[in-house]
Amino acid sequence: MSGIGKLRRGQGHERRRRGGKQRKVLMNTIQDLIALVSRAEHCVALTGAGISTLSGIPDFRGPDGLYRRKDIDANKIFDLQYFLQDPSYYYRHAGSFLYNLDEKEPNIIHTTLAKLEEKGILKAVITQNIDMLHQKAGSHTVYELHGSPLRHHCLQCGVVYSYEEIVLSAKKGKTPRCTKCGGIIKPDIVFFGEALPENALNMAEQHARKADLMLVLGSSLTVYPAAAIPEVTVQCGGKVAIINASPTHLDRYAAWKGNDLAEAVTALREALVPDRHRES
Repeated sequence: MSGIGKLRRGQGHERRRRGGKQRKVLMNTIQDLIALVSRAEHCVALTGAGISTLSGIPDFRGPDGLYRRKDIDANKIFDLQYFLQDPSYYYRHAGSFLYNLDEKEPNIIHTTLAKLEEKGILKAVITQNIDMLHQKAGSHTVYELHGSPLRHHCLQCGVVYSYEEIVLSAKKGKTPRCTKCGGIIKPDIVFFGEALPENALNMAEQHARKADLMLVLGSSLTVYPAAAIPEVTVQCGGKVAIINASPTHLDRYAAWKGNDLAEAVTALREALVPDRHRES
């Protein structure tokens, strides 16, 4: 396993690219971004919570993010040790943003990435998100670095439960218990303190090494090891294009930098995967 794979979620915040000259932003018009994507031979995308705000799902560190709320302690919700002590805290508060995903729809970012993959322009989506909207939009090659709530399992006997089996009680803020042994049921998402899924992380790193262009979309690149993925692309000589509302530590290495996701992705869609019905 690589050095990235040895880290657990939340570790490695201090990591930065070492050595080499700093890359400066080379181009910054929409047409430049379109040219970068169209010329790339192995383009991949790393997506963060910022892309799902357009679908009505709050991000973590934005102006209206979970970490800005006063009524909850966001650090506790996804903390493994706290969950083991008191799983009810997670289920009381996660219902409002994680167990209403059946009500959420993919937005133009999700659907454009799916169209780019369908056309062969995009090779993979590497996501930090746990909202399953990439798959709902039609993306097939998706690596979920922080797991998925699609499955839950009992920590005591291992019985597996589907999202649908848990969602009704979770929406009400109730803590589900295993029907077989009464044990704690945990979603298969990565809590802080847990290792990332090995296969997803290894595949993400392989794509990052191979990528001549990585699109970083809606991620502040603050949570490791996921934030190390675009660093790998930079270290291997690939380019990164970063579109995020707030600055990231890799901005100085970016070949393209923007802060309006909807504008940039809409331009990519119209240029590279235009709607045939709209054209006719």
